[in-house]
Amino acid sequence: MLRHYRPFGSRASAESAELIAQMRMVRTITTIVATLLSLFLVAGCQPAQEKPTSDVPPGGEGRLKLAGIVFQDDQFFKLAELGMREQAAKDGVIINTGNSGNALDKEIALIDTYTAKKVNAIVIAPVSVTGSIPALKRANDAGIKIVTYDMAIKADFPVAVIRTDPSSLGQQTGEAARDYIQKKLNGKAKIAVITYMALAPEAAAARTKGFVDEVKKLPGVTIVAQQDAWLAPEAATVAEGILTAHPDVDMIWAANEGGTVGAVTAVKNGGKAGKVVVFGTDISEQMAGFLLADDNILQAVTGQKPHDIGAMAVETAVKALKSVPVEKTVVLKGVLYTREKPDEVKKIRDYLHGMSK
Repeated sequence: MLRHYRPFGSRASAESAELIAQMRMVRTITTIVATLLSLFLVAGCQPAQEKPTSDVPPGGEGRLKLAGIVFQDDQFFKLAELGMREQAAKDGVIINTGNSGNALDKEIALIDTYTAKKVNAIVIAPVSVTGSIPALKRANDAGIKIVTYDMAIKADFPVAVIRTDPSSLGQQTGEAARDYIQKKLNGKAKIAVITYMALAPEAAAARTKGFVDEVKKLPGVTIVAQQDAWLAPEAATVAEGILTAHPDVDMIWAANEGGTVGAVTAVKNGGKAGKVVVFGTDISEQMAGFLLADDNILQAVTGQKPHDIGAMAVETAVKALKSVPVEKTVVLKGVLYTREKPDEVKKIRDYLHGMSK
């Protein structure tokens, strides 16, 4: 059964409606006040939020910040970068690293980026002795210390340069080659040279001159060909062409790792092992393996100490930032590794293997 409610009278109905409206307003105001008070209390309990600092790791506030730039992704620069990172950790500084890929425009972009991020120092293997100057000068003018390694630039503002004497890299291998020619080839040899003048004219010229000046001390030595090729596949093709054009070549010398690997590959693939020997530059696990191989192709190489170079570059930058006097130029001598001293070759091979892990 449905129930029917009688409506209130008109006066009572109006009074009731007004009372209900007032009660609702009070409840609404009370709710708003409570909500605002709650928000105020919560906000007051929250810690102040810091701006994100993507370049600074936790606990890195106030520490010196360095940038390390390499220009190639090979074992030399991997070890140099490792040396930089280890020295940075030892010195308690932050280091960010970048690779210019041997491209000047990319190097400039990296330098400008690090300059904008206000690093304290830039440690760099420059792409060009002249082309690298403007961007580095901008960084220097912004108060950033500049240390170059592997190669110097033609400017005075870097606080230091850490490098291996390029002439010694060619000279020491040249001495070993000259000794080989005297003992095994009766003082006479026709030599082909693979260098990298188009890539780095100053360094390549110094290495090449160091080698050629030494072997040409023997009157029976003739340089029959000289071509550019610094990457292994390209160098193998160039060396094959030389061996075809000059079948009487006794020796190939290459000015860098890629050229040396390519020369060894060409001699092996061409069936010239036992007829043509190779002398080269730079040391790596692969090069050490060639020196220990039974094919007797690679005889000697002169290598550098990239890990030490990278570490010394960072150490020098940190000292300069702390106003500790540093040497303007540090020149390291190359290290000769020969087939005749396999124990030394095995030692450096194992060292490189352990460092590259």
